[in-house]
Formats: sequence, C-alpha cells, structure tokens
Amino acid sequence: QLQAHYMYIDDWARGVDGEDNAALLSIPSVHDASLAPEGYGVLHIYTPATEDYTRWKGLDRRSTEYKSLKEERCRYLWSVLDKILPFNIRDREIVSRIGSPLTHERFLNRHQGSYGPATTAGLPFPKTPIQGLLVCGDSCFPGIGVPAVAGSGLLTAHSVSLDSVQPQMELLKNQRCAALGAD
Repeated sequence: QLQAHYMYIDDWARGVDGEDNAALLSIPSVHDASLAPEGYGVLHIYTPATEDYTRWKGLDRRSTEYKSLKEERCRYLWSVLDKILPFNIRDREIVSRIGSPLTHERFLNRHQGSYGPATTAGLPFPKTPIQGLLVCGDSCFPGIGVPAVAGSGLLTAHSVSLDSVQPQMELLKNQRCAALGAD
C-alpha cells in the first residue's frame, strides 16, 4: 500500500542539506483519486533546496546544454523512486515534467530557483503589514510541497484566534462527509 508522503535520506551523516542525499515524495492521489484519471496517480518528488544554483546560472533554457543538465540532475530523483516504490515507475510513467532551479526562478519567483524547505529568501508567517490580511501557501512557512502548504493553511487558520479552531474542525468534518456522500 502506497503512502501519501515519503522522505528519503541516503546518508544521515551527510544531513538533509547534502546534495543528492535527500528527497521528498508526495503522492496526493493516494488520498484524492480525482487528481488523476482512474487507474493513474500523481507523484511529486523533489530535493529540499540542495541543488547548486551556480551550475544553472546563465544557461539558456532552450539550449541543448540546459536540457541535458535537467536530464542528468533528475537521475537522482528517479533512483530514489526506484528505492521507495514497489514497482518500476518508468514502466508506468505517462507524463513527466522536470523542473529546474531556472524553472522555479522563472515561474515561482524563487530566489536562485530554491525549491523546498530551505529557501534562502526566508519564509514569512501568516501575518502581513495589512490589518486583517493573512497569507498562506508555498511562499509562507513551512514552505513548498503538498504537506507544507497544507500546514501553512492550518497555521493561518489557527492564527485567527483559538476560538476559530472548533468551527474549522466542524467545517472540515462537513466537507469530508459531503465528499464521501455521508451526513
């Protein structure tokens, strides 16, 4: 039985910040089958902000060198999937999208393409300078990825007031029951 989240560490002595030593895997379709067509799933695997940006800096995203580097750098992630999953994912792969630090820099506005919990730009908590405006998402603590974004939403919701916790729990219960078709 697949789990929704995995954290893989090659060598604990090298730490989670060692390049090609740690990867995080989310499989959100384990809990929500509507995220993919019937019989399929969604996997998202990434390294926790350990990719050296200097190897990417200045590359033309349309160049052969860039495309080759993306393929080379994602081999580690494929090898982690081979270790975690009880089947050969390459035999089942239908769509694969590879992001690089340049992808994250361009589309996510990430400082030097940082992706994962160790973003060097710093992550704010829910409060903003605007009275009554709170924020959540991958640009807030605890960061990027399905579990972190969900945690960010919880932190933001709980920062409203302690009185808001019970109504939030009721809302979640009602939403879950509605999704399951139960009362």
